[in-house]
Amino acid sequence: MQELLSVVLPTYNERENIPPLLKALLSSAKSYKLEVLIIDDESTDGTANLVKELARKDQRIRLIRRVGRSGLASAIKEGLLDATGDFAIVMDSDGQHQPEDLINAFRQLKQEKLDIVAGSRFLEEAKIRGLSQRRTGGSSLANYLARLSLPNTYQHLTDFMSGCLVLDLKTCVPFISKVDVQGFKFFYELLAVSRGALRVGEVPLTFQPRLYGRSKLDLAVLWDFVISFLHTFSLRLLPRRAISFALVGATGVLLQLTTTKILMELLQLTFEKALPVSVLIAATSNYLINNALTFRAQRLKSFLLLKGLLKFLLVASLPVIANIGLATTFYKAVAQNTLSAQLAGIFVVFVWNYVASSRFVWNTP
Repeated sequence: MQELLSVVLPTYNERENIPPLLKALLSSAKSYKLEVLIIDDESTDGTANLVKELARKDQRIRLIRRVGRSGLASAIKEGLLDATGDFAIVMDSDGQHQPEDLINAFRQLKQEKLDIVAGSRFLEEAKIRGLSQRRTGGSSLANYLARLSLPNTYQHLTDFMSGCLVLDLKTCVPFISKVDVQGFKFFYELLAVSRGALRVGEVPLTFQPRLYGRSKLDLAVLWDFVISFLHTFSLRLLPRRAISFALVGATGVLLQLTTTKILMELLQLTFEKALPVSVLIAATSNYLINNALTFRAQRLKSFLLLKGLLKFLLVASLPVIANIGLATTFYKAVAQNTLSAQLAGIFVVFVWNYVASSRFVWNTP
């Protein structure tokens, strides 16, 4: 009996890339029974409608149209959990991954009885034609940091950031269900939650330039990697959102200290007068950065952004007053050191700001 191979293709605005990719994929896998799951995150370029038309003509193609949900890792997870095959392929929808490489990976998975085979851009035989020098350097750094945070059984791997995978779903699904969909890269998160239990191999990739459209790599993706690394490095004991909130808070600390110093030295304000202004500026900065990064799945826009700022400042008003009061008292009664005084106030209010703003500003538990 011919085995069913499920192919998971996450999409967001990939209308022009889908037809040539499906043509190459279906022709490369003629000897396999396929189902192709296209997981679309509310594309605005008509990707979903095009896939729907293609699915009417070819029953091997399935559209999973997600509404109110987004993110590459969550799309891959949803596709793998919805797959009906015993084995699954995950690949990008932009034409950078070659279907022939995935078929080779599937053969290796079967021959060596592995749980996962990843396509690597960094094996000696790999050919990289679609990465700029900057992105290659960034991926190399990310791989180095990932290796530090993962179990020793995965140290032989060369591309922890790979988006090109073949998986044995019989052994992988229990771990797939645990993957944190807010993570940076699905493969990295899967390796982290498996704690070394999976047998993983690699095949070299021929990595091509994107056919159409622009890369989705942005600051938020880089931020996700930093959070994922710290989350895994902490043995997953610290919540991802708390780590992100703390890092944003650290930028607020630097901004508050710098603003206070500028107001005192350039404008000749006293510490007591400079502090409220610098605290307000730092709180506003924290809100805007958290809205863009930490809570971007619930990101507030337009009028709601302003309303959210007012709610954030209201929620933070008690700790802001405590921050100012404690710092001023510390400055007067303990030591006339502006750095120590401000850090004492900041430390006291962090937990309150995280818990209260999560619930009342961005409506997350």
